[in-house]
Amino acid sequence: MSWDVVVWGGGTGGVAAAVQASRSGARTLLLTPGPWLGGMLSSAGVCAPDGHEISCWQTGLWGQFIRTLANQSSEGLDHNWVSCFGFRPEQAERLLQHWVMQESTLQWWSGCELWDVQRKGDRIQSIRVAFNGTVETIPGSQWIDGSDLGDLIAMADAPCRWGWESKETWNEPSAPEQKRLDQEIFFVEQPVQSPTWVVMGQLRGDPPEHFPRTPAPPFEGCSERFGLERTLTYGRLPGGLLMLNWPLNGNDWHQGLQRCISPEADQRAALAAEMQAHSLTFLRELERCSCGWLTAADAFPSTNPSLALMPYWREGRRLRGQATVTELDLLPGADGALRAPLSAKSIAVGTYANDHHYPGDDWPLAPKSCRWGGRWTGTPFCIPYEALLSDSISNLLAAEKCFSVSHMANGATRLQPLILNIGQAAGLAAALAAHQRIDPLDLRAYNVQHRLINDPVAPAAVVPLWEWPGWHPHWRDAQMHALNHLDSVDWGGRLEHSTRHGLELPQADQTPLEPKALEICGRLLKGNDQCYQLQRGVDLLSLITLEPGVERRLSQLPNNISVRLIAVENPWGAWWRVLRILDQAN
Repeated sequence: MSWDVVVWGGGTGGVAAAVQASRSGARTLLLTPGPWLGGMLSSAGVCAPDGHEISCWQTGLWGQFIRTLANQSSEGLDHNWVSCFGFRPEQAERLLQHWVMQESTLQWWSGCELWDVQRKGDRIQSIRVAFNGTVETIPGSQWIDGSDLGDLIAMADAPCRWGWESKETWNEPSAPEQKRLDQEIFFVEQPVQSPTWVVMGQLRGDPPEHFPRTPAPPFEGCSERFGLERTLTYGRLPGGLLMLNWPLNGNDWHQGLQRCISPEADQRAALAAEMQAHSLTFLRELERCSCGWLTAADAFPSTNPSLALMPYWREGRRLRGQATVTELDLLPGADGALRAPLSAKSIAVGTYANDHHYPGDDWPLAPKSCRWGGRWTGTPFCIPYEALLSDSISNLLAAEKCFSVSHMANGATRLQPLILNIGQAAGLAAALAAHQRIDPLDLRAYNVQHRLINDPVAPAAVVPLWEWPGWHPHWRDAQMHALNHLDSVDWGGRLEHSTRHGLELPQADQTPLEPKALEICGRLLKGNDQCYQLQRGVDLLSLITLEPGVERRLSQLPNNISVRLIAVENPWGAWWRVLRILDQAN
């Protein structure tokens, strides 16, 4: 049997690509090396995603994913202070497997090993994989790399990038000059961002009144900045599960990273063993310092259930595509701008602020963040369709962090929410190309964009508009209008003259309610830079919101006014997330 679409790799983007390809009518085969789907979202244990928090960015498969989990979780998703979302790995895995099993035209083979790729000219004809004790030859029309490290790209001999690029390459403001790359050993020893092997802890009872012990080397500085309790609860998940993915003298790994793409299995195994041992030592040290409050968790189906099933790779091989996303594509295009430059062929919107993981001091990065709704967030940017397409293999797309992006830009493009939606776009494009018997390069980007916006299950934004959340009845009309009239989107991410086109803005009392929402009353106190608090007697509550209508109303209300709100408490983030403003009075 020849497949319309074959996806290699069970990363976040790979699963998204396979699901969307099947939903779009393609006979799809998903091949994964491990027993779990989901990559970062589940098997790697990165279950407190960064980015795409604000409701206008909760679209596409990311929006479907996070809303479904919120509806299914009796405890909600408000559990930590790094993110507005926190879920257990098995919750994410159960949902992703449900998506896969729902599709009658999608088959999933787990436990596969990629052996080789057969090409004819600039097209992939078939691949060979070891599966269930045999070697299978799999022919296909369209091919998608959905792996974290770009395994199919490498096996197919598709040109790709690894490591740093100089400032001279694309004039990225945060990139080092070529003479530094040539002279400093750091860039050889640290070719990509440091990965983490996530380990899970479990909280037992109440925290001690004080923590008399401090972490021993090499973790002695891990709690200096925030204290031990905040360090532990950074990634708190439902049921007191803790995601330990800590970059400050924690379990990031910095040594011998080039081994992750070594052709020698023993080299890859040695790297994995070192990373696992480091993370488990970190867990044991935190257990000791917490005086029994933290213990090893039972979170994964393995011989060591506290250890994630795979590492969290922040960066690997990166496809050389028809276009490359660079740092210049991420940065606000004017002073005070709330968006980066627009792309006429955008198929996904990214929002993360940009963040790199290396040993030692933080690498200085050009700022692309803003204060909004009481929290810091990244300014949005576009991913062009051509960045998913190989510049040399006509029927190959990338659906993971291995798409065509610079090393500097990878710090903002590698996060789960964006990768889910990039995978969705790749899967849709592959299905359309297979159906039309053409290469993905020959597809009109507009057709992909139109189908994404109007998808019947998970409509996805392609233009960064701040004002309309995905739940609003005018969201789709706003996206289509912006797509057809990009010059009408100002540098604040607003549509000019939107009311003239009958596009109503969301109001502060329209947001869908959530099961754990409560009514709270008090006096609204407004600080500088969009800082909001609620005075209730002697209590002072921090307020945030993810809703454009609520943020707009909060910014308009006078200081020290009485308000009645609907909000969800996050005691570990130490804030209330406001869903609605019901009324106000002097």
